[in-house]
Amino acid sequence: MGGSNYRTVPEVRSNFPTGLPYIIGNEAAERFSFYGMKAILFIFMTQYIVNASGEAAYFSDGEAKVYLHTFVMAVYITPFLGALCSDYLLGKYRTILALSCIYCLGHLALALDDTRTGLFWGLMLIAIGAGGIKPCVSAHVGDQFGRSNAHLLEKAFAWFYIAINAGAAISTLAVPYLLRTMGPHVAFGTPGVLMALATFVFWLGRRRFVHVPAGGNAFVKETMSAEGLKTLLRLGGIILFVAMFWSLFDQTASSWVEQGEKMNREVFGFTIMSAQMQGWNPVLIIILVPFFAYVVYPFINKFFPLTPLRKISIGFFVTVIAFLIPAWIEYRIGLGDQPSIAWQALAYLVLTSAEVMVSITGLEFFYTQSPRKMKSLVMSFWLLSVAIGNGFTALVNKLILMGGGGSALSGAGYYLFFAGTMLLTALVFIPYAKGFKEKRYIQDEGV
Repeated sequence: MGGSNYRTVPEVRSNFPTGLPYIIGNEAAERFSFYGMKAILFIFMTQYIVNASGEAAYFSDGEAKVYLHTFVMAVYITPFLGALCSDYLLGKYRTILALSCIYCLGHLALALDDTRTGLFWGLMLIAIGAGGIKPCVSAHVGDQFGRSNAHLLEKAFAWFYIAINAGAAISTLAVPYLLRTMGPHVAFGTPGVLMALATFVFWLGRRRFVHVPAGGNAFVKETMSAEGLKTLLRLGGIILFVAMFWSLFDQTASSWVEQGEKMNREVFGFTIMSAQMQGWNPVLIIILVPFFAYVVYPFINKFFPLTPLRKISIGFFVTVIAFLIPAWIEYRIGLGDQPSIAWQALAYLVLTSAEVMVSITGLEFFYTQSPRKMKSLVMSFWLLSVAIGNGFTALVNKLILMGGGGSALSGAGYYLFFAGTMLLTALVFIPYAKGFKEKRYIQDEGV
């Protein structure tokens, strides 16, 4: 794992790096494992989990939402530790490989033990493994590029994001079906097998990757320099705004699943499981990423020059619209109506459009705005926005939780509350974005 015989700087080339397919293949399999597991967590906690005697030990819907968003928050806090390990001590390659093994153990715990004990250990190990590798993988993509092919970074991150969602699309459709037909052991075991495959694919690419060495004391010096601290301060402000986007977005795995259980799930003669609706998001990503890149952005640029922060700003306002749709659905449910779950597909279309503008743009933006020895650390700051957003959602659901599993903020009011907070965030972000000063950093090249 690592050594002087590995290339440490990008080649001088005008096309894509040779190691990129291995990273993208690894990411597709890893995302299958994570999103497949995440897709069934809410249903598993509320309908399948048992105690040591095999008796039902279900969580209430409100409790399940609190625990699910707390888990997601943990997944996006641990990237900070993974980044420190990568940038200071081990380098990205060895950090990813080591933490991937811990990741696999988490899936194994979920597959073997369907009690609350198994859930705790499984989610804790996955949070350490999945979270720890997150900033390293995205930064590892950028490390493969030098100045001669830096113009391809935007396309590379787009393909990277498509790989994420290709894996997620398949898993969010397949794993809920496995849970219903074959039970939690097979349903959790299948993502575990894919995580093991992801680790193997990544190992296969070791001779093709650029292995940027760990920074050691130079990393500490750059991070604590005036430029490093200024970078963290500048980008730290952005994550507080982006956190609200993730607060809303990640509710597709909790409140939107809960809502789907109350809707008419018969579509064209087929019964759709509420957890399967999450599969619309990655499918739409695969469609919308090229559509935005080649149609939407060029069209808007004719009238309104788009910068990364302007894309993110527009995405915030689109997110508000996305949450008004489930608010309307809840209003209809409150009248005794049972609207079709197809309405959620419309909400996913709007929300995924916002994701393209916020998440993909932010991923590339944070990489290019970070000094060379701080890439993983700065990417962990980007991921911290997800943790903060899910922490906010978990806190809100904890505060409104009533005795007996009820909620003090339910129905349409619940969705309108989050839509309102997103609207306020979007409005405040406009002047902040106008005053932001950009500075790009790309890795050096060598032969």
